[in-house]
Amino acid sequence: MSDSEKSAQAAQGGQAAQGAQGGQAAQAAQGGTRKRADARRNEKTLLDAAAAVFVTSGVEAPIRDIAAEAGVGTATIYRHFPTRADLIIAVYRHQIEALAEAGPALLAAGPTPYAALGRWINLFIDFLVTKHGLAAVLRSDEAGFEALHAYFLDRLVPVCGRLLDAAAAAGEIRSDVAALQLMRGVGNLCIGAENDSRYDARPLVELLIAGLRRV
Repeated sequence: MSDSEKSAQAAQGGQAAQGAQGGQAAQAAQGGTRKRADARRNEKTLLDAAAAVFVTSGVEAPIRDIAAEAGVGTATIYRHFPTRADLIIAVYRHQIEALAEAGPALLAAGPTPYAALGRWINLFIDFLVTKHGLAAVLRSDEAGFEALHAYFLDRLVPVCGRLLDAAAAAGEIRSDVAALQLMRGVGNLCIGAENDSRYDARPLVELLIAGLRRV
């Protein structure tokens, strides 16, 4: 074999090795992406379960109830969220993002902007259970609570505003109610549930939303 043939063969071998390494790197990257996606799905399952339990039983609900709702062991909950405060904060953020995404989706689904507003407010009531619980948990961390409250306002006030604007543009409701004003009104009606499990704010909130209709 000539020197030139040996050089060509060596080059081909190097290219093959590089190709194999590149393939392994790509497989490793894909595997890492899948693991991250699985981790996000698993965490979402836990947060959905915790949110559902908080709505029915409050933020002091036993961790075992959340684990049962999610179909996992309590150790899995603690591995993701070492303290109850960690869990409540994570659920708070999770519910805010879900509410922010729900506004446009409900408007698109119809049947009317007013109906979409009513459905969104119903979801907002569920979220307020977590929000009120968060205030109690972070009572000693005023700065932390204020930061999360600012995050809540930044994400959800514009969403509520778009729902109100759409319903007003459709001639379904009056146009002089601001989003923050409405959200505070709903929040104030829901405060009673903290100390009385028999209190249900939904009928009063329905009256409030009905009062927005044009007559």
